[in-house]
Amino acid sequence: MTFLNNTITKQENSLQNKQKVVSVFSDLAFENFRKYIYDNCGIYFQDNKKYLLESRLQKRISYLNMESYDEYLNFLKTHPGSSNEKKYLYEAITINETFFFRNQPQLDAIASTVLPEIIAYKRKTGKPKIRIWSAASSSGEEAYSIGIIITDLIKPKFPDVEFEIVGTDINHAVIDTAKEGKFKEYSIRNTPVYYLKKYFIADGNNFEVKPEIKKMVSFKIANLFDDLTMKTMGGFDIIFCANVLIYFDMKSKIRVVSNLYNSLNKGGYFFIGYAETLHMISKAFALVSFPKTIGYKKE
Repeated sequence: MTFLNNTITKQENSLQNKQKVVSVFSDLAFENFRKYIYDNCGIYFQDNKKYLLESRLQKRISYLNMESYDEYLNFLKTHPGSSNEKKYLYEAITINETFFFRNQPQLDAIASTVLPEIIAYKRKTGKPKIRIWSAASSSGEEAYSIGIIITDLIKPKFPDVEFEIVGTDINHAVIDTAKEGKFKEYSIRNTPVYYLKKYFIADGNNFEVKPEIKKMVSFKIANLFDDLTMKTMGGFDIIFCANVLIYFDMKSKIRVVSNLYNSLNKGGYFFIGYAETLHMISKAFALVSFPKTIGYKKE
């Protein structure tokens, strides 16, 4: 037992020493990291978020046994394996707060108005296929919620319509979780009991989305700030992009929204978070009011 205690103490001291040798996060280091992150994914850290960026970077730097922020930034810029390291950087700096049926008024709007409208429009040109993009899907709750709404409310009325739902995020870890489709109580806390019983498999405190919903949704990595990636994301009828624009400065917002506009089909709808607006960002969309929410339409 003494040997084990000594070993644990040495490990704890080693970790503390690693954390102590990490250099001070100077204003210059903050500015250099802020620029690197901004150039690569468009996320902009305001001056008052320096402490937040410092704490998140420090954990990764300690894990890599590095001694300074400059060393880590140089690694990201020059090391042959830095493209793989970027995914860990993105995981460190992004916040993934979400749950099922988070934006119920938006889901009500697509079920009652938006989807019937798009289906009627597409039927004029042949058998309709509806493509929906959850552009910041995090661990998949939003995309699966859309799938549940479509399965329960839309498919019975329009059995001939094909649906495709795509979820994307810049964070590799949350995409892996989304693909698995297994969630804790926290994620399903806002889910109506009816849907919980019908579309989930419960196992204690774990809840897995049933196969009929899983097969409707595909997930992949996508950086909304990357123009080449965005050019591959086209032909969507509805795009959800909630609580993403708040992390961008005005220049990045304009760029991302312009790309998302190009990804929409004519007559398509764009939904963002309640705390977000397209005011001064884009005049290309028409504002559409729904009960308790709004959306933007590409005319």
